[in-house]
Amino acid sequence: MPFTVTININRTLKTAASLEKVFELLSNVARSGSFFPKVEKLIDLGNNTWRWEMERIGIGEHTLQQSIYACKYTFDKDRQTVAWTPVEGIGNAIVEGKWDVTPMHEGCKAALQSKGIVTVSLPGFLDFLLSPLIRMEFESIVDQYIANLEKEFARNQANP
Repeated sequence: MPFTVTININRTLKTAASLEKVFELLSNVARSGSFFPKVEKLIDLGNNTWRWEMERIGIGEHTLQQSIYACKYTFDKDRQTVAWTPVEGIGNAIVEGKWDVTPMHEGCKAALQSKGIVTVSLPGFLDFLLSPLIRMEFESIVDQYIANLEKEFARNQANP
């Protein structure tokens, strides 16, 4: 019987880039998604809805999991937020979250909050072994995403 893994992510990105530049990039799902590692496909379903197909997580030649999900995105320029809500019935994961971009003395910070629930189609007795590995993999992917965004903002600051 399959089991589920819940992943909660809270990260903060600080940059000297302007609030406008950060919001512009984060609110462009295709561009922002291009910095997210291990994305196999990012498909525009229209109406600010995107389907994410991640690369398979595996050990050796054995595939443990491929996460597929869809989200509808909303953008609030006045509040400087980018939010996403799950689209039911697509894939094996439910993902929701938001970016809150706020000004700082020099530049801005972007706070990421996200929650994902992934259904793993493996026997439930593997839950206690695999759940920590799956969580660790997703946290590592998000950390790399944040690092990729930080490099992009720094590059843009150096080459305006």
